Amino acid sequence: MLAMPEINRIRKLREKKGLSIAEISRETGYNWRTVKKYADGDISVQPTIKRKKGMMEEEGYGQIIDDWLEEDAKLPRKQRRTNKTMFEALCRDHGFQGSYRTVCAYVQKRRPQLKLEKEQRYERLEHPPGEAQVDFGKMTVVTKEGKEEERSVLIMSFPYSNAAFAYPLPAENSECFLHGLTQLFRQAGGVPKALRIDNLSAAIVSIRKGGERRFTEAFEKFQLYYRFDVQVCNPYSGHEKGNAERKVYYTRNLCFIPAPLMESDPELVEWLHRKMVEDRNRPHYEKGRWIEELWQEEQPELLALPEQDLPIFSLDHAYVNKYGEVMVDGKAFVVHGLSVPNRVLVKKEWNRFVVFSSDGDVHLEAPRPYTNVKREIPWKEIFAEWETKPRVVGHSRYRTYLPEAIRTYLAGPPPQVAARLKGLRALLDRHTLYEIAQWLEESQRWDLAPHEIGVLMEAKHSYYPDKWEESYTPSVLIDYETDLTVYDQRLHPAREGGVQR
Repeated sequence: MLAMPEINRIRKLREKKGLSIAEISRETGYNWRTVKKYADGDISVQPTIKRKKGMMEEEGYGQIIDDWLEEDAKLPRKQRRTNKTMFEALCRDHGFQGSYRTVCAYVQKRRPQLKLEKEQRYERLEHPPGEAQVDFGKMTVVTKEGKEEERSVLIMSFPYSNAAFAYPLPAENSECFLHGLTQLFRQAGGVPKALRIDNLSAAIVSIRKGGERRFTEAFEKFQLYYRFDVQVCNPYSGHEKGNAERKVYYTRNLCFIPAPLMESDPELVEWLHRKMVEDRNRPHYEKGRWIEELWQEEQPELLALPEQDLPIFSLDHAYVNKYGEVMVDGKAFVVHGLSVPNRVLVKKEWNRFVVFSSDGDVHLEAPRPYTNVKREIPWKEIFAEWETKPRVVGHSRYRTYLPEAIRTYLAGPPPQVAARLKGLRALLDRHTLYEIAQWLEESQRWDLAPHEIGVLMEAKHSYYPDKWEESYTPSVLIDYETDLTVYDQRLHPAREGGVQR
């Protein structure tokens, strides 16, 4: 078959110049029959489909190679199959009778074709599968001690399926950010091919002229280790990762309003992961299919996880001042066993830090200061509001955070509840709510008024001081109790059954 330019040339010579078939054949050099076919015949516009020939296509071995190549594309280059490995696996497991050269030729031809086919397959999609967006959101939880704690929840959303994963962290620094990404990759079962972020200080040092970003050294190592691409939003353009922005708002309403009551951080992590998995059992907002079904299609597009997580930490030099203190996260910590002043090395992980001397000895290991930031629930203000409307106690969002003993104490008719709330407010000036709850659990005195509870609590501390240790009293007299029955019989023999003389 001639190329289209040659066919057009023959048609023009025939129709516009009026040359004969023989004249066109002499001018173009093509056979008379070929010229006759294209000059006067009908030209088919249907593409000619060449049937693939050869044992790789006809016997299905090519499809096996294609599957292996697509699977290996998600792995680091060192972990991919070589041509020899694929040839040996075909011979051993699939009865391949061809030569090693045949396999090499097919792989050389198909590898670029598969890459091109995949790009063409997704070029029309706004959000290709396997790409994710991440963002932080501030959320509040309540601890078992009844104190509010703020968490920076890192959310990774996949726009193609609308599936999302969330991990709570105490701060938004570099160590927390990279640790959170590691945990989110584990939850997703793979690494996104591309990750869209905004201009987080945990990942970006500066924005250069022309919009080029300068990443932190820790983030560049992390990206290189997990092999994902980074897509950075323009400044003040959060809409460029709109799916993650909406997912932060959605997650706050779904999981953190009202604030959940959590016993520990591992419990919060497990509970939040379970909530996000359960949320996939609903239709996609646009596609009409279940999010879980779309996620099962998208998950195979993720890159494979490394066998081991990358250790996340930073190293900084610090100075021990004349008071023997070193500053970590803006707070002073006393370091023992070092002369002052001195220079030390501080290793910071996401939740703890270690202070090393110049010899490599560990001199201090402690949680990072931001892991202990807690806020008291304003019970006095809450009780003041409940006092005016005592019926609201039974269905208030704060009722969940009350200790069980206080809930029992406030279970009664509205007038009694109002009076007890007023008394508890006054009692909170001298005791915490959990000290009051502990006393009620131990005494089981639900009938007492709040001021009576206060008197008894203070009496317990006043009249029963801690026992002090001394070594002068003989051991036989320690804890000895005097029997006064003999004295009673002497003084009142008739009443106490003694002998009257």
